[in-house]
Amino acid sequence: MNKKKQTKATGRKRVTFRIESEPGKKIAIAGTFNNWDVEKRFLKDKNNTGEYQAVMLLEPGTYEYKFYIDGNWSIDPQNPNFEANSMGTVNSVMVVE
Repeated sequence: MNKKKQTKATGRKRVTFRIESEPGKKIAIAGTFNNWDVEKRFLKDKNNTGEYQAVMLLEPGTYEYKFYIDGNWSIDPQNPNFEANSMGTVNSVMVVE
């Protein structure tokens, strides 16, 4: 995950989510920013190298999220911030300022 510059008109910031996996995987990002909907935002592996990414515009705030890889939930291995959830596992946490 990388935070980038703020968009002037809305106050939202461009956030890039990245994860490495095997080429050919179906990877979604879901969290409090999209009601945990695994069908709303998919990461793309443009070069078929296993380096997936997606860019989102998010309002300032604190968000919990996970990757959904071929039907399995995964925290963000590049983000050391996480929090316990009601399912008995943990979610990755990020703050957009």
